Amino acid sequence: MPALIGRHARSKPGALAVIEGARRVDFRALDTLMDRVAAALQRDGIAPREAIALCGAASTEYLGVFLGALRAGVSVAPLAPGSTPAQLMAMVADVGARLFVVDADVESQLDPAALPAGLRLLRLDVARLNPWLAPEGVWPEPVAIEPDWPFNVIYSSGTTGTPKGIVQSHGMRWGHVRRAASLGYGPASVTLVSTPLYSNTTLVSVLPALATGGAVVLMAKFEAGRFLDLAEQHRATHAMLVPVQYQRLLAHPAFDHTDLSALSTRFCTSAPFQATLKAEVLRRWPGRLIEYYGMTEGGGTCILLAHEHPDKLHTVGQPAEGHDIRLIDEQGRELAAGEAGEIVGRSETMMSGYHGQPAKTAEAEWFDAQGHRYIRTGDVGRFDADGFLTLLDRRKDLIISGGFNVYPSDLEAVLREHPAVAEAAVVGVPSPEWGETPAAFVVLRADAQAEDIRSFVNERVGKTQRLSALRLVAELPRSAIGKVLKRELRDTWAASS
Repeated sequence: MPALIGRHARSKPGALAVIEGARRVDFRALDTLMDRVAAALQRDGIAPREAIALCGAASTEYLGVFLGALRAGVSVAPLAPGSTPAQLMAMVADVGARLFVVDADVESQLDPAALPAGLRLLRLDVARLNPWLAPEGVWPEPVAIEPDWPFNVIYSSGTTGTPKGIVQSHGMRWGHVRRAASLGYGPASVTLVSTPLYSNTTLVSVLPALATGGAVVLMAKFEAGRFLDLAEQHRATHAMLVPVQYQRLLAHPAFDHTDLSALSTRFCTSAPFQATLKAEVLRRWPGRLIEYYGMTEGGGTCILLAHEHPDKLHTVGQPAEGHDIRLIDEQGRELAAGEAGEIVGRSETMMSGYHGQPAKTAEAEWFDAQGHRYIRTGDVGRFDADGFLTLLDRRKDLIISGGFNVYPSDLEAVLREHPAVAEAAVVGVPSPEWGETPAAFVVLRADAQAEDIRSFVNERVGKTQRLSALRLVAELPRSAIGKVLKRELRDTWAASS
């Protein structure tokens, strides 16, 4: 990745790499910023295969620090700005970062006195970054990066304890770059980026775009009207969007009057993409609509070329080239065609493991009879006769709200900290704004108001994890073996809404 940016800087130095508001950054300037970052990290003794942490809104400096660290062989842990200070510090400690680069908003939430010894906080803006950067003309020592070295560590959302850090290698990321040309990325492509840069959803679009010499247009925050303006102004060709963004764009009064003819390749991932919404996108927005199904952990990816298969919109497509996806039963036995089972996948794009958590890594793996390693998804699916995969359920009960992963167990743990709560269960319920949102069902041990308990939780979790509703119930539905029946809770919610 860093070498490709350097190649573009030499072959077409004046070509645009990043557009950020009125700011224009060419490949030569981006490459220079990367060199200065890499040289500064080497000067400060941050060695290859170590990690730095990075947290902030999308910006040129954010990209420069990320890519510059890679040039020095240093991996990056991009963290969610919506996390609480305690969550941020837990993730920084887990990855072992000695440098934490943040923007002004994140810095304002952190207590300098609470920072651990040995951690340097660096502000992510030109005025604060420049004194730290190596001087222009000082080049970093070349680093021979190996494919198995960590490229980045992406953390799953978590509220209690330490979330799992998903280690993605340079080899895994190279798999995303390799398929870029077939998706239309190249020197003439313009990718409009409206999802946060800490998200794997975004990186699988941004990295191939820059690697192939295309430009990226950065939005610090998604807003439908602004997206439409930028797409038309810059003649954007590519965009990665989550379903709720498609909903908001189609609902915007300016949508049908905006020239989006150049934006011919749109992607979707991260959340369930309803067939009716796919059909509406195809009807009102001509061009390629490509849905990805997969995990940040990697393994198996399915791709639905919705524009080519309008009769398969209820599916998530077929396995990507080079991806081996199989279905297994509860005992880990492979199932025959047509049977429903847990989805496991194997490919060149697989995580190395969860950082520092070998037991959790082992839980996420499945091995076939030949000893080949697969990643378990926790999702249940079935292949049809044409090899298209339909998702039937999400066994992990993961909630995907606005494209962000929310784990019910994390919220349930916080609920149980309230002295009046005896039992709690959190499920995902439909939301017109976010696609899905967390709602809680609570059994009390002492008198309390539902809204007071909801406020208690929402003050202790990240923005994307907040409960939208909380209902008090006499008891939770359970199976014969005592398992809470969350499907019944979702059905109860649907029946009463």
